[in-house]
Amino acid sequence: MALATAAAHQRAEATYRPQANRIGLWLFLISESFLFSAFISSRYVIAGTDQPEGLNQNLALGLTVLLLVSSISAYLGEAAIAADDRKGSMRYLSITVVLGLVFLVGVGFEFDEAVTHFPIGTVYGSVFFTLIGLHAFHVLTGILALAVVLNLTRIGHYGPEDHWPIEGAVKYWHFVDVAWVIIYPTLYLVGGS
Repeated sequence: MALATAAAHQRAEATYRPQANRIGLWLFLISESFLFSAFISSRYVIAGTDQPEGLNQNLALGLTVLLLVSSISAYLGEAAIAADDRKGSMRYLSITVVLGLVFLVGVGFEFDEAVTHFPIGTVYGSVFFTLIGLHAFHVLTGILALAVVLNLTRIGHYGPEDHWPIEGAVKYWHFVDVAWVIIYPTLYLVGGS
């Protein structure tokens, strides 16, 4: 009797775990939303809508397109594993990681140019470097999460019935991309002449 009860408990626990994971992830993303909201609103409190000369609009637009494309490849990676296409999942997750790394390289160029036009000691420079740095850190953690699930997929850990870690990493990646979609106009499109 005790063995049957223990087995039933394990089955029930396995059934509820993905739901608990999803709730936990959504709570985490909501808390991260508050963090980003505070930093984004600080742009308006500290710098108003002033926008300095020297913003590289083309680079920022290119980085935005890059992240939007990376969201598509991340989604395709998740959809592929759900359809039992391990190779497809690995291919799309790899593309997402590479696009994320290219984004970070672009941020490096952006920082290099920004130092010349609006250094950290200026009002806009402080807001700019803080907000872009916060986002770049989240991109880096998203790349690391995707790289971990990519490696685990490579060695056979996930399949169509059990791919929650891929789903979670991809949802986090989408969150990071949405954050950029809000940061981009906040820093590059609001204000100016």
